Amino acid sequence: MENNNTEKNQNFSDNSNNGITAQNKEPRIIAFVCNWCTYNGADLAGTSRMKYADNVRVIKLPCTGRIDPLFVIEAFKKGAKGVLVSGCHPGDCHYTSGNYHSRRKYTAFRDLLNYLGVDISRVEFSWISASEGNKWVSVINDFTNKIKSLPNNSDIFSKK
Repeated sequence: MENNNTEKNQNFSDNSNNGITAQNKEPRIIAFVCNWCTYNGADLAGTSRMKYADNVRVIKLPCTGRIDPLFVIEAFKKGAKGVLVSGCHPGDCHYTSGNYHSRRKYTAFRDLLNYLGVDISRVEFSWISASEGNKWVSVINDFTNKIKSLPNNSDIFSKK
């Protein structure tokens, strides 16, 4: 069986359900994660059978330094109610400084999101290592609760 689920053609979410996951009516969250640290931390949480919100769609990137701000905008356009970006702790990047580049991009990107009318609290940035399955669970559950407490706007982009 062929796997056509490449980074280029992944669908962030399905517009047909207005950003709410069908199974449990939880807000859809897209997580862009580093292949080397956060993805393995999430995997550790799963293989350890830790309980956390199941409304998160994980999209693995080689490094958070490779995240394009358009990925975040596209996730919101496709119905996500929140976006998490998570990678290696500063100083632990597999590519030496990718997470520093990501942090600088995020700081500048917040202004663009604000200009577009996106509530900045719908985007979160975190550092999670491969051995921090517990932290993954905590970040996911806390972020899900934060998104649930925000107004459930069908259009994340405010009309300016």
